[in-house]
Amino acid sequence: MASSSNPAFANSPAFNGRGDVAARVNTPSADELDALYSRPSASPTDTGRMTYEDTIVKTVSLFAVLLVGAAVGWFFPPLFILGAIVGFVLALVNTFKRQPSAGLIIAYAAFEGLFVGGISAFFEMAWPGVVVQAVLATLVTVGVVLALFASGKVRASARATKIFLVAMIGYAAFSLVNVLLMVFNAPVAGGAFGLNSSIEIMGIPLGVIIGIFAVLLASYSLVLDFDFIKRGVETGLPQKFGWQAGFGIMVTVVWLYVEFLRIFALTRE
Repeated sequence: MASSSNPAFANSPAFNGRGDVAARVNTPSADELDALYSRPSASPTDTGRMTYEDTIVKTVSLFAVLLVGAAVGWFFPPLFILGAIVGFVLALVNTFKRQPSAGLIIAYAAFEGLFVGGISAFFEMAWPGVVVQAVLATLVTVGVVLALFASGKVRASARATKIFLVAMIGYAAFSLVNVLLMVFNAPVAGGAFGLNSSIEIMGIPLGVIIGIFAVLLASYSLVLDFDFIKRGVETGLPQKFGWQAGFGIMVTVVWLYVEFLRIFALTRE
């Protein structure tokens, strides 16, 4: 009989009938059982899972690093070039990295801060007051999107996401063409913002129209970020993905801010 039993059990003194019973079985007492069942269940934090609270802390921490970098960039505007290049590289690395790295994401926040602070200083020198307008517009937009998402009135959908991706490709293509025309001093792309400022539609600069379109894209991108956090918490993703969520929100908020900077600057042109 013993020869045909499971080896994992047959070779164990606790199951093969050999050895002291007291040593084989450690039966808990009534008090120990009572303490065991009265103990609170493990929270997501205890088990290392993603939570809203932990994600908020990570996101706020990243924005704190961004603001420190922005303060440095504000007082030393030329550093925005360094921030733009390194920030872009780190954004690509963090975007395509399979597992989030807190160190790389924090480094991105710091260099992105240099970019934001430096470009804000240049815009403020050219168009006084535009930075405050852009900051307020960004905060209001983020607040409205968050409120709509939290209330369930706005949700990400497969169809809307496909439209978003197609629109993003079109927006990126236009932006690339505009930059190339500005680099090569094409006559059609005269002005501080290239095609955005040289072309008007019914008296409205093309850049304002494109900027509003980009703000709508960025707003839906925020919805996707919030949806990622929601699904991550519900499915119990590892806690480290809170850094990835904070990174996504930061990229979108910076994009929103830069678009508002350009819109308000164009209205001053």
